[in-house]
Amino acid sequence: MRVDSPLYAPRARRRRRAIATPRTLAVVAAIGAVLALLVGLAFAGSRNELAAGTQVAGVDVGGLTRGEAVAKLDALFEQRSAEPVAFVAAGETYHFAANQLAVQPDWTAAVAAAGRAGDGFGPLRGFRRLRARVFGAEVLPRLTVSNAALEYALDKVAHDVDQSPKNARLVRRDLRIQVVPDATGARLDRDAAAELIVRRLGQLERTSGATALPVSVTPAEVTEEMLAAPAESARIAISRPIVVKAADRSFRVPRRRVAELLKLPQDGSASLAIGGPAADAYFHTLSTNVGRPPRDAGFAVYGETVQVVPARDGLEVNVPQAARAILRAATRPTNRVARLTIVRATPDRSTAEALAMGIDARMSSYKTYYSGTADRITNLQLGVRALDGTLVSPGGTFSLNDAIGERTIERGFRSAPVIIGNEYAEEVGGGTSQVATTVFNAAWEAGLRITERHPHSLYISRYQLGRDATVYWPSLDLKFVNDTKTWLLVKGFTESDGISVAVYGGESRRVESSATPLVVTGRVPVERVKDPKLPKGKTVVEEEGTAPTRTTATRKIYSADGDLLRSETWATSYEGETRVVRVGTKVVAEPKKSTPPTGETPPETTSTPTTPRP
Repeated sequence: MRVDSPLYAPRARRRRRAIATPRTLAVVAAIGAVLALLVGLAFAGSRNELAAGTQVAGVDVGGLTRGEAVAKLDALFEQRSAEPVAFVAAGETYHFAANQLAVQPDWTAAVAAAGRAGDGFGPLRGFRRLRARVFGAEVLPRLTVSNAALEYALDKVAHDVDQSPKNARLVRRDLRIQVVPDATGARLDRDAAAELIVRRLGQLERTSGATALPVSVTPAEVTEEMLAAPAESARIAISRPIVVKAADRSFRVPRRRVAELLKLPQDGSASLAIGGPAADAYFHTLSTNVGRPPRDAGFAVYGETVQVVPARDGLEVNVPQAARAILRAATRPTNRVARLTIVRATPDRSTAEALAMGIDARMSSYKTYYSGTADRITNLQLGVRALDGTLVSPGGTFSLNDAIGERTIERGFRSAPVIIGNEYAEEVGGGTSQVATTVFNAAWEAGLRITERHPHSLYISRYQLGRDATVYWPSLDLKFVNDTKTWLLVKGFTESDGISVAVYGGESRRVESSATPLVVTGRVPVERVKDPKLPKGKTVVEEEGTAPTRTTATRKIYSADGDLLRSETWATSYEGETRVVRVGTKVVAEPKKSTPPTGETPPETTSTPTTPRP
């Protein structure tokens, strides 16, 4: 049975319709493509010109060639580069110009990028340019800047803006505790500010308002609230006296002393403590009263022998425990008693350590005698006392300047004669070179290796020939090395007629010494001084002077077994002392000859021989 219904078309008709639909779509697509092609071609324009609607840094450059666009942008920026732009930070206003910081946009690259955005093949270029015309197309240029100029500008801003936060703190005014509030700080965000300044100066548009630079707020580490509890504890601490008990003894500490011992919070801390110079002095006095200091093992010399003086333990207050106990007692409203612990104090050098140093006999001793002023003798005695007891380890170096230290008036040294060059002068510490000569000869006789020695520039007859030494703070020094296997002890002695230095150790050596006579190496230097009071042609020798000389000193060093350890020869040259001659320049007028009366015989003249001056 056949049923015709509009809802169910015959199969052949449905097939025709299915075939017709793709054909229709293809036609429509073709028509659309043609229209699109026509539209693309209509808006394609010239490749030599930028698309309409194209902007670079907010400036319309559409329709211009790339060269024209670059020229236009350069001209506009040239006008703007000298105009200052205002920036504000923390209430302060700053003005910078683009040419001041050498800010320069790369217009060529920006225009090239804008050109590429509107470029392409035929219709594609047209569609891109149509989009630029409808929606707009803006390119921002890359910016360059002088790093040094930018950093200078940022430093200027940061100098005014940057402020460190201030921690809250406690202060004591007499016996009152007050809290000083905290304060926040400020800091310029340099990276963000740099980017903002450069970007703002690189723009062609100038606005009247100031641009705010980014500033961050830095909070304080210790706030006023954090110090509320420590402030209350501090007020309790100095409200009443406390009692300190140590070694069965009691000491009352008044309020004012407690206040001096109390260390208020500082340097970011929020805690109370007992400390500071006043506390150090208090604990030192307390240890003296309830204990005794330790004594290091020492050395006592008896002629040529040395004995070790045994070490002794001491008793002292356990300072960390005492500080905690006093703080606990002071911050309690009641039971304000601090019980301190007494502990054993060990010496720095024990008896066993002193014995192990091996110092048991005198290796050498040398003495020089006093000469010169009382001030010079005082300097000799101070120098010897300063070096007395110096210990030198095996392989260590003795330095006279280190042992005595700087010669100053504050240390008791006085002004006395010294030799500078080939002349005598006055300086504080004059005479210390005699101490150096004494030490040099003690080291010489001990057979020790002398590594630095400077002779006097002038020969001094009271010293052993070729074996003198001088020092000058801090450039000239006297040094010797302990080349033995045991420690050395350098002792200095002040005697009624001179000073002496002895070296003690544990190794015996024998030294044989000799010296050559002084040899003149030149003429006496002469200085002629004009004297207007002395008749012309007459000379007077004011100072005789001496000729320069030279000598050598030799020492041979033998071990206790008689083996030759080494032989040394020291050459010493002395400058000559200047002979000072006064030369007369005074012109004496000859007396006028008188004519005798007629008939008279002129008187006879006599000459009196002059005695030469010694």
